[in-house]
Amino acid sequence: MKTYSIALIPGDGIGKDVVDAAWQVLERAADRNNFTLSATTFPWSCAYYKETGAMMPDDGIESLRKFDAILLGAVGWPAEVADSVSLHGLLLPIRKAFVQYANIRPHRLLKGVEGPLKTSKFDILCIRENTEGEYSGAGGRVHVGTPDEVAVETSIFTRTGVERILRFGFEQARLRRGKLASVTKSNAQKYSMVFWDKVTEELKPEYPDVEVTSYHIDAMAARMVMAPESLDVVVASNLFGDILTDLGAAIQGGLGFAASANINPDRSAPSMFEPVHGSAPDIAHLGIANPIAAMWSAAMMLEHLGEGAAATGIMTAIEAATASGTGTTPGKDRTDVITATVLAEL
Repeated sequence: MKTYSIALIPGDGIGKDVVDAAWQVLERAADRNNFTLSATTFPWSCAYYKETGAMMPDDGIESLRKFDAILLGAVGWPAEVADSVSLHGLLLPIRKAFVQYANIRPHRLLKGVEGPLKTSKFDILCIRENTEGEYSGAGGRVHVGTPDEVAVETSIFTRTGVERILRFGFEQARLRRGKLASVTKSNAQKYSMVFWDKVTEELKPEYPDVEVTSYHIDAMAARMVMAPESLDVVVASNLFGDILTDLGAAIQGGLGFAASANINPDRSAPSMFEPVHGSAPDIAHLGIANPIAAMWSAAMMLEHLGEGAAATGIMTAIEAATASGTGTTPGKDRTDVITATVLAEL
């Protein structure tokens, strides 16, 4: 029987609750599909930072490298540790070290979920470049604390990075409805974004079966609200993709349904799967966090591991739960009630 080793990083706040819920669902799905899962939990979090002065130990990356996949809950507690510390101390190092350059976020309405838009007929796959661009971390500050203080943040766009994320987008479009939207702001950013557009044009002849449209980020934001049904696969830089996927979460009913995967496409290192709702300090320990985004992320993990039937089973169970009204309204159902309902459907 196949066994997969999974690193669990519950993190902060509601991350602990949703990882626990997702793990229960994963174990049930594994049992029904004749494979097993072995978990190792790591305490890395803002609480860990306050105790040790680091978000993870020096050998943290090497500790994770041996696993088949990583399931993350949420990291961040801004009242205690600055977000710039928690993000750059844990999430970004993992993404970069394991070359998880494709961040994938699905945006569609689950059965029984009402979004804020008039239409429910959309199914968008957003692909965000995940290791460079605007979040490269290149820059610095000089003359700190003086009237002459200067802060410089440099976006890094390499041909390797841009081409590989665009190719990933083209390939995903081929697997779906054959439409790719490439997002830039090349009218204002005449170097990095013009370069992105140029690489897009260079790749188009290799994918004659994919319809490609280029959009500016502001126009794409409007389209996701006014005509989301016109979109299939959307590919964007690190910052633009980050913004658009939060908009995508909003139109699909909220962050409680926002799943994501940080993928290493050549599988040379583990990929990481996480809900993107954050640690939600305001509701932590109340037992009302919606675990569906974490469960959906867990299903994406099984799909990546080659357990497609189990992944489909989880998504079918989630939609059966939401179709019955469970987990569709923020704060209405307790975490354990949503979890029990999905488990029963499985």
